[in-house]
Amino acid sequence: MERVNEEPITLEPMTLDDLDDVLVIERASFQTPWSRGAFRYELTQNRVARCSVARTGGRLAGYLCLWEIGHEIHVTNLATHPDLRRRGIARVLLGAVLQDARARGVGLVFLEVRPTNTEALHLYERFGFRVIGRRKGYYFDTGEDALVMEARLGAEPSESATPRRPVA
Repeated sequence: MERVNEEPITLEPMTLDDLDDVLVIERASFQTPWSRGAFRYELTQNRVARCSVARTGGRLAGYLCLWEIGHEIHVTNLATHPDLRRRGIARVLLGAVLQDARARGVGLVFLEVRPTNTEALHLYERFGFRVIGRRKGYYFDTGEDALVMEARLGAEPSESATPRRPVA
């Protein structure tokens, strides 16, 4: 269990009861937020989807959603409450996913990110993700491209499994 300012960070599966808090974070974090229906679909119908939440100080602090297909994971959504950013919550969420994936023999993790989202890019790079491509005009709200990033996971923890430098 990690700590944020002496408050422990706990991770657990996202439930439908979490959606009000998740949507507050989603709307504050993204120009084109997922709808309640999109999260509901991920939780109740998408058999390859898994979503987790992080809690600290008695409140929902962040979440991560992914799809796992075969020996690959695609991170679909990762966000932290604006009041709790830069405290390691996204690092804990992503680190837990990568650690679990590696332990189960998952070989690759993919995600897309806006080139202008420098904080997310730095987080992903610290975990060993590298840019492998670009999806032109991926974000329909602005027409911005998406950088496609990949992390290759080995069976043993490596430098790519842990941040390369301390998170401030």
